[in-house]
Amino acid sequence: MSRTSWVDPDNNEPLIGEHAQKLESFVKAFEDGQITTEELSNQESDLVKLLKKVEESLNDEQHALVTELLCELTAYDIMHFTHEFQKARIAEFRG
Repeated sequence: MSRTSWVDPDNNEPLIGEHAQKLESFVKAFEDGQITTEELSNQESDLVKLLKKVEESLNDEQHALVTELLCELTAYDIMHFTHEFQKARIAEFRG
């Protein structure tokens, strides 16, 4: 299997979000424009299974690096979502 890059070489921006949007579970969950509790629970279950699988395959140094990566990615996603939400609210308020 060929490697999928995590970073766009042209603009140095993360590509993980774009890859995530191609996941079958993501596409299916967003088909109706709403995320149900069940869909979120299923995604969490898939995530936990994969976290456990990857975690057990890492040595201590790799584990520390991947832990830092996952935390930075999560922080970025939350900040990005919040930023976009705030921009949308400002645009809506200004009409």
